[in-house]
Amino acid sequence: MAKHAVLSSGSKMWRSLACAKSELSLDLTLACGQSFRWRETAEGHWTGVMGGRIWTLTQTGDILWYHVYKNHEQNREVGGSDRKRRAGVSLQMENKSEKRIKGALKKEEEEPVALTSVQDTEEEEEMLRDYFQLNVKLLDLYNEWGVADPHFKCIADIFTGVRMLRQDPTECLFSFICTSNNHISRIQGMVERLCQALGAPLCQLDETSYYNFPSLSALADNSVEACLRDLGFGYRARFLQQSAKQILDTHGLQWLEGLRSVPYLLARDALRTLPGVGTKVADCVCLMSLDKAEAVPIDTHVWQIAKRDYNYASGNGQKSITAKLHRDIGDFFRKLWGPYAGWAQSVLFCADLKKFQKLKEMPHLKRPKKEENDEEELRVACKKTKIKREENGTVKKMKTKSAHHKKAKTSE
Repeated sequence: MAKHAVLSSGSKMWRSLACAKSELSLDLTLACGQSFRWRETAEGHWTGVMGGRIWTLTQTGDILWYHVYKNHEQNREVGGSDRKRRAGVSLQMENKSEKRIKGALKKEEEEPVALTSVQDTEEEEEMLRDYFQLNVKLLDLYNEWGVADPHFKCIADIFTGVRMLRQDPTECLFSFICTSNNHISRIQGMVERLCQALGAPLCQLDETSYYNFPSLSALADNSVEACLRDLGFGYRARFLQQSAKQILDTHGLQWLEGLRSVPYLLARDALRTLPGVGTKVADCVCLMSLDKAEAVPIDTHVWQIAKRDYNYASGNGQKSITAKLHRDIGDFFRKLWGPYAGWAQSVLFCADLKKFQKLKEMPHLKRPKKEENDEEELRVACKKTKIKREENGTVKKMKTKSAHHKKAKTSE
């Protein structure tokens, strides 16, 4: 049976590109809730589906290693027919699958191997660079955010290399429709079941089957809602099917990708016309797949960060996030961090996840005395900044209370 690739077994079938860990941390970026299709299949090795191919990624020093599997078992007739019966996909999708079946290999035992042609190598390196947006110099952004924001600077050394993925818009949108009232591990399970039910099979590694993300046509089929309800999607099943159908009926196949060239607010409002897509989901899709780096998704988690770490007082009496509060918090962070505010927010979001709290408790490696002194000064500065913000908030509340008191006294 085919196995997940491990770099220690030999680098012959791996390819690499130079990428410092300060520019990309796989362990943080792939596990912080941006994409739900990557799994750690060995220590420091992440396997997932991207661009219709299965990848295993790992890092050593300043090198990003990647292994791409050939999809020998991509469309075997038995597995494909069974999948179609369970999902109830349309005749149109079945016909497309039949065409792909003709090109599949017959031996189930044959192990996937890395692609080796020059054309494939160039194409896949470009796919990887695009997916991680490696043209963006993350270290420069971290430095800019640190200068503008002492709190960010406090956590930047621990949570380095958290960068924004550039995902396929269809996968990003329909994955985030699943996030409503949900948590990361459950969302991962739902997205995996969605791909198993409606996506084309790719191959199997260590008894784990991999599937492509479903097409809009497969998602829009009339049988999809009932199928997904049976798989535990609840009310989200209707949103998934109806959104796909609305896109195809009203806009067409290329509409989502076309939103990349539309200004941020117009793109966000366009997404919000879809069933199950509110402002937060629309902002996630804008940020993580439509090139809108200024989009700042606001949920209760981010709202708590704003109040706790930035003494953001607006909306304190509210129990839910209104459209105004969403806009105000987003504007607050955009003013603080600049045009890549969404990227900076993802670092804070990552740093606040429970799964990463141990990183904050780990003893620091031995460093030169000057670095230790600089860090202590920074820690003191952060503490002073937080105290100052709290004091300003208290003074503001006292002034407001005093003004109300004077107004009441005058009216008497």
